[in-house]
Amino acid sequence: MKISVDRTKCTGLGICESLAPDVFEIDDNGDLVLKTDTVPEGQLADVEAAVEGCPTEALRLHQAEPGSA
Repeated sequence: MKISVDRTKCTGLGICESLAPDVFEIDDNGDLVLKTDTVPEGQLADVEAAVEGCPTEALRLHQAEPGSA
């Protein structure tokens, strides 16, 4: 699974970071940093919770394209 963020919607609240800190980070400027754009093995539930918990609906999960990592 791949993760994407709509930066026009993200307000940097940090809910995603609190739910999946190995994937999401809010930097010193309040901007979301994706530590990876691919869901790490064993962390799908945490990332799904972050996507569902985003109040601005800035996060999306989608299938990786065939042949991509």
